[in-house]
Amino acid sequence: MARRRRSRLPDEVRAAAVRAGLAFAFTVVTVIVAVLASWSHTALIVPALAMMAMGVFVLVWCLIDVVVSRQVAASRRRAPNSLGPLDGSRERTRRQGTPSPYGGQPQRG
Repeated sequence: MARRRRSRLPDEVRAAAVRAGLAFAFTVVTVIVAVLASWSHTALIVPALAMMAMGVFVLVWCLIDVVVSRQVAASRRRAPNSLGPLDGSRERTRRQGTPSPYGGQPQRG
């Protein structure tokens, strides 16, 4: 059985995913710093908790950015005056005159 190759993500989606990954890494580092600061009873706990809260906020913002940019990229792939919200959402790989994988007549455009 042939595996269908996944298409490459659009640039804006990939950039948003990279930003989300960096925000996640920053948040994990600040959580570790906050835990270590709380174990050692230092005054570093207050800025570490503030940075952790900021990191969680930025992470959620970046995840929303990924979702929105995926939706925008999907709407760009669709036809501009399509009738339904899912018309054209899948890439058309069949060419004119090739048989349909579901049987029946060949596709005509």
